[in-house]
Amino acid sequence: MSTAVSVESRIARVEVTDETITAHLVDGRVISVPMAWSWRLSDATPSQRANWELIGDGHGVHWPDVDEDISAEGMLSGTPAHRPKGVLGRKAPANTYQPSPRQGHRSSPSGRRVKKLHDRKR
Repeated sequence: MSTAVSVESRIARVEVTDETITAHLVDGRVISVPMAWSWRLSDATPSQRANWELIGDGHGVHWPDVDEDISAEGMLSGTPAHRPKGVLGRKAPANTYQPSPRQGHRSSPSGRRVKKLHDRKR
């Protein structure tokens, strides 16, 4: 006859990479889920991902910068958080080239206006 033993799943620490969220439990187990399971952490910067705190005596983790909570039970049960409709992903970085709305000019990556070649008189 076998006896089922209830094991409490409490998190000791977490590691977040671009690919995974990994929870190290106090009993030595390690749970790892794909980053895509948390759209908020997927959109977060590395510094936002690194700013976490244990909640509920280690039953979960909270990321205050992105208002994300993940529980050990949620990771064990395989419950991903899907992005709600209408919520877009991460914005493009501020230094990404964006064309100027002005006709005949564009902004260079340095922010200076540059005249288009075909607009020059010959």
